[in-house]
Amino acid sequence: MAGSGAPLQRVGMFGGAFDPPHTAHRALAQAALEQLQLDALHVMPTGQAWHKARTLSPAHHRIAMCERAFGDLPRVRVDRRETERQGPSYTADTLAELRAEYPQATLYLVLGADQLLAFKSWVRWEEVLSLATLAVANRPTDIGAQALRGDAPLIDLSRVDLPFMPLRMPLQHISATALRAKLAADPAEGPPLDLLVPDAVASYISQHHLYQTAS
Repeated sequence: MAGSGAPLQRVGMFGGAFDPPHTAHRALAQAALEQLQLDALHVMPTGQAWHKARTLSPAHHRIAMCERAFGDLPRVRVDRRETERQGPSYTADTLAELRAEYPQATLYLVLGADQLLAFKSWVRWEEVLSLATLAVANRPTDIGAQALRGDAPLIDLSRVDLPFMPLRMPLQHISATALRAKLAADPAEGPPLDLLVPDAVASYISQHHLYQTAS
């Protein structure tokens, strides 16, 4: 661990819509902090997502939920820069900014296996690889109702031709897509909300009546 005032040596970026952040997101952040021995982990809610057809929830809600989901974890920084950036958010731009801020650090990009499968569709993906080491956690193949039931098989990463570091974490059969569908259809059906998202996030969703209509 870097001492007080010393340059940080191991810095992670964990980006995503976080719409909403759920228990699998938190578990992945914890796994990255521990297994990569990070001095800092920037949790980065996306701004204008170039690859998503649906409209994201307003940034201030997603930032507030991230602060509630991750704020008590050591060395986590909820980073607003992508939500404040004009135009589409590209990971390559954000990593370039982090490289300038942490010139001596090793950078890690923390992501789920589904993102790894789509990685070569990212804008300037080669630049991303040149800036950061990919740290990847596996997840179920299905992100719909099957994910919440816990009976979806794992993604097969054996054929991925990209360099990455695996992250070990308990399998989490949960996705934001399935969560939004549950809340829009019947919040009482399936697992209780407070088992799927951190308690403070569940309270925020209820208080602000989020996801009550389909996106």
